[in-house]
Amino acid sequence: MKLVVAIINNDDANAVVTNLTKNGYQATKLSTSGGFLRAGNVTLLIGVEDKKVDDVIDIIGEFSSQRKKITPITNTYIGDSMLSSVPVEVTVGGATIFVLDVEQFYKI
Repeated sequence: MKLVVAIINNDDANAVVTNLTKNGYQATKLSTSGGFLRAGNVTLLIGVEDKKVDDVIDIIGEFSSQRKKITPITNTYIGDSMLSSVPVEVTVGGATIFVLDVEQFYKI
């Protein structure tokens, strides 16, 4: 058995969870936030049999797409001077996925 930990963008969460459920997978959804943009993310915990991992990853990949976003970088103070923010283009969305071995599993 494996534990799939998938960190996805808030905007993609409903589509990913809906399609995982349609395909018979259960997921625990945790609200999380990223460090760089401090944007909302969702972390999914999905327990699956070893042979189903690729199917879960394919579903996540299909419904969590990367896209470009213009975002300002916050103002920074250096001594008495302030550096103003300049909008930058960043890539958001997509998924970061970890697959972990599960030694024991209990459903009580």
